[in-house]
Amino acid sequence: MPVSSSSLRNRNGPPKRRVRAVCLKSFKSLEREPDSGLFRHNLRDFDMGRQDMRKAVALLVTTLILLIPHGSPPVGSAAGGSPAGGLPAGTTRPAFRLGNEVLYARYHHLIEGKKVGLITNQSGVNSKGQSTIDVLANDPLIRLTALYGPEHGIDGKSGAGAYVESYTHPTLNIPVYSLYGATRMPTEAMLRDVDVLLYDVQDIGARTYTYISTLNYAMKAARQYGKPIIVLDRPNPLGGETVEGPVLEDQFKTFVGVDNLPMAHGMTIGELARFFNREIGADLTVVPMEGYTRDMIYQDTGLPWIPTSPNIQDIDSVFGYMATGLGEGTGIHQADRFKWIGGKGIDAERFAEMLRAAGLPGVNFIPEVIGAEGGVRLQITDYRKFNPAKTGLHALAYARQLTDFKVPKSGSTPSSVVMFDKVMGTNRVGQWLEQKLPPQEMESRYAEELAAFRQRRRQYLIYGYLGSADRIGVIVNNVPIFFDSEPYIDANNRTMVPLRAIAEALGAQVQWDPRSRTVTITKGGSTVKLTIGSKTAEVNGRRKSMDTVPVIKQDRTMVPLRYVGEFLGASVDWDGASRTVTVNQQN
Repeated sequence: MPVSSSSLRNRNGPPKRRVRAVCLKSFKSLEREPDSGLFRHNLRDFDMGRQDMRKAVALLVTTLILLIPHGSPPVGSAAGGSPAGGLPAGTTRPAFRLGNEVLYARYHHLIEGKKVGLITNQSGVNSKGQSTIDVLANDPLIRLTALYGPEHGIDGKSGAGAYVESYTHPTLNIPVYSLYGATRMPTEAMLRDVDVLLYDVQDIGARTYTYISTLNYAMKAARQYGKPIIVLDRPNPLGGETVEGPVLEDQFKTFVGVDNLPMAHGMTIGELARFFNREIGADLTVVPMEGYTRDMIYQDTGLPWIPTSPNIQDIDSVFGYMATGLGEGTGIHQADRFKWIGGKGIDAERFAEMLRAAGLPGVNFIPEVIGAEGGVRLQITDYRKFNPAKTGLHALAYARQLTDFKVPKSGSTPSSVVMFDKVMGTNRVGQWLEQKLPPQEMESRYAEELAAFRQRRRQYLIYGYLGSADRIGVIVNNVPIFFDSEPYIDANNRTMVPLRAIAEALGAQVQWDPRSRTVTITKGGSTVKLTIGSKTAEVNGRRKSMDTVPVIKQDRTMVPLRYVGEFLGASVDWDGASRTVTVNQQN
């Protein structure tokens, strides 16, 4: 299930024929059964002379190395708190795989025979630590023609904000274009020798971390110059449930705040790409992770943390980034790689007392003086409950009460916007600090816009949850699916799911005829027609009986999952103990 460039879920009733052509193009590329086998596809479509046979064997060996099972990761043991998902006893979490591994397991046809450009850095590795650069460079069925590096460079060693030069790769002899130098958006010349653009960079879940801005700009360039872009998805280290802070306002859009997101957005890089694409319209495909759920944090993947930039060396720096690094220009700053926050004039003991009294979950505050500055060191006790952005806003509010620091102010022109407001995505936080509002009052003032964002982002989410006592989980090809309307079991004991979401997960197209109240689902050579309120389906022109009916519920077309999946050639299995439906597309 590479995910297409925009949501296909109808937000205002039954499915409508309003899908952009770029979506249809993405779906067309999915008409091949993803599980039909990379190897059969290769052997069928290539003239197998000696040279081609050697290439196929080399690819077979490369792929087998990539796909050697690495075991299910330990869940929750290092993170504090309960394991992700609160799994029922005996429930098995699907094995976790990164998007760059799923590309080779299921979707290699997306890049076969093409000239590939790769946006990446040192974080772009698979679960075995193999660089995506090396994997692509050693793939005989594609040609890696260009590399692109974000802020800090392709090796992640340049300092924050430092200009990075382009150069020629010393061993691959291909250009390494800097997207944090003379330009931050790929130019036409940079994309000239590329058929498809790949993105594989680890994010940290914060709006101000510029790797997501590089993705946004690359998508715009791909749209402008007619290049498809494929995002190889990676975890949001903070998880998919922490969404916090004021939502960025349009006048504060910059490279440190590229879109209307809160400080913590709770989305993976692939989900962000889908969100960005609501306005960009690029030919976008997201290759999803397998075995990833919204309630997972990075520790649940079982992967070691690869430093993403010079100051984000470990997972505590990731979680401390927004908690300690929001005070740009105020004199309140981070230290020890986002593990301490303080400044001149702060009474460390009093600061710690105020923060502890706020009842912020998952963290303790240890008073610590560094030189002439007082502050606190974060001691994260429960990574699942800890809310970095909320903690950071509380810290600034209390520091303002203790020191009366000068709040940076923007001017009236775009060029006079101060970095503090760019980081906040608004000038309102500065105003609230000047008024010495308590942090709880600040939260109440952005609560409505944050709730609206939570609702708006739902149509771009990919990953859902495993089944539990109060939730039905649906896993398609090892990807737990997100539904913006919860699946349920109807009176006929059938699991009902939103049509658009399950069709997208299966790589199918959907059309809605409002006159006959009929939905038509097409995938490859299969066509399924379902009528609202009818137990009769039409499958490839033949009438089939069902023991339940599709319905419209809360503006969503809900369909029986087993029938839809099996009509489209998938196997569908129900596990009552875990309340999980597993759907696998057959060869």
